[in-house]
Amino acid sequence: MKRSILAVLAGLIFIFITHNGMDALFESIGWMPKRGEPLTDEGLLLASSYRAIFSILGCYITARLAPANPMRHALILGGIGMVLSSLGAMAMWDLGHVWYPLSLIVLSLPYAWLGGYLYMRKRT
Repeated sequence: MKRSILAVLAGLIFIFITHNGMDALFESIGWMPKRGEPLTDEGLLLASSYRAIFSILGCYITARLAPANPMRHALILGGIGMVLSSLGAMAMWDLGHVWYPLSLIVLSLPYAWLGGYLYMRKRT
C-alpha cells in the first residue's frame, strides 16, 4: 500500500512542479500574462499544450513506479487530476475562458490512460 501511495504521489508532485514551473517561466519571458492580469485564449492554449505533455509523463511515472497494476495507478492519478481540475474550474469560472478548466477536467482521464498505456506498451 505504501509503494502505491508513493507512486501516485510521485506522479502528482512531478505534474505540480512542471506545470507551475512552466507557468512561471512563460510568465517571466512574457509568453503568458502575469498572475492577476487578464488571461488570453492564446496563453491558455499554450498552457494546455505543455500541461498535456507533463500530465501524460506524470501518469507514466506513476505507472512505472507502481508495485502492481500500473494502469490502475495511472488512472487513480487521473481521477485525482479530475477532482483538482474541478476545484480549479470553480475558482476560475468567473474569469471567462470556460473552455480551459472544462478541458482540464475532461482530459484528465484520457491523459492518465495514455501515460499508463505508454508504460505498459514499453514494458511488454
